[in-house]
Amino acid sequence: MTLIKYFFPQNMQYQIKSSREIGFEFEKEGFKVINRYGNGISSNPSLRISFCFDDLGVEQPHKHFGNNCDVMGEVLLSRYDLFVSKGILTHVTTNLSASEIEQRYGNRVRSRMREMFNLVAFGKNAPDKRS
Repeated sequence: MTLIKYFFPQNMQYQIKSSREIGFEFEKEGFKVINRYGNGISSNPSLRISFCFDDLGVEQPHKHFGNNCDVMGEVLLSRYDLFVSKGILTHVTTNLSASEIEQRYGNRVRSRMREMFNLVAFGKNAPDKRS
């Protein structure tokens, strides 16, 4: 996923961000984190940000001052809106199957992910590609 950034046009930025890190940011900063990653906000208005969310599904439900939130579910729903309105891409890595994604995030997120993503699957017994 790191190599993808070389295929993006100059006016688009590509960042890889761990789903766990986003959850921890939410606990510290609150709902503006969802806006940051969901809308791809940049200090430069002409710059569009595409994200790759790494290890989707490993994050735990997070709280900010007692408010529970499925942070990545909300971010993905916002990214879908961005995809439909502006064509901005989102990438995800996960070890979850489609049914596990639906169980974790709900049918609404799964149906939007079907439209947003192309699936590249490796078998259950495939060696870890990170080493």
